[in-house]
Amino acid sequence: MSEAVQKMFANIAWRYDLANDILSFGIHRLWRKWAVRSLNLQENARVLDLCTGTGDVAFEIASQSKPGTSITGMDFVPEMLELARKKVDSQIVPSGVNLTFVEGDAMNVGLPEKSLDGVTISFGIRNVDDPLLCLKQLQRTLKPGGRLAILEFGQPQNKFFANIYWTYAKYILPRIGALITGNRAAYEYLPRTSQSFPSDSRFTALLKDAGFQEEKYQPLFGGIAYLYTARA
Repeated sequence: MSEAVQKMFANIAWRYDLANDILSFGIHRLWRKWAVRSLNLQENARVLDLCTGTGDVAFEIASQSKPGTSITGMDFVPEMLELARKKVDSQIVPSGVNLTFVEGDAMNVGLPEKSLDGVTISFGIRNVDDPLLCLKQLQRTLKPGGRLAILEFGQPQNKFFANIYWTYAKYILPRIGALITGNRAAYEYLPRTSQSFPSDSRFTALLKDAGFQEEKYQPLFGGIAYLYTARA
């Protein structure tokens, strides 16, 4: 799946941010603020934003960071990283905060053991071929007590709301996505993977299997998305 997903995101990279804002009505930005805040980062923190895309979460981490923080945004789509790097000049990165973007593999991040204070993944874990292997990698790289925050789409639990949401996601969202990016298939992929990916307690079970502690989940907007937090 990775090669196909990589090509798909490369194809929509140029309009990825615009599509996210329009299709989520901008609410994804608020969710990302909450995710970063849950890390409770201190001075001189070392943070990884995995599946960084065009860097929105990495820049949010920077905006909430204290002096001495070092942030790495990692993704396996070069076209996304190119856009993230171009944003550096237009985004405010606080003095004393270091932000870099690198190409990397979510199932083999290549970072030293117990080297990170925090990790975020925003709407990327469901695109990984082996989510459990990815989580084990992150648990290995986090320091004892280091925090993980993951945002991911899920399945609304209220039947009435779920019917409305899935009608939007399956029939309206792909049409709008196609108009914005020219790639309808990418926005048919989104609801298909969102509907099948394990959410709520099923995902926190994966976190526990990967060696995390204090694993918790918080449904967002009725379960359209979830914020998962855990400690190494």
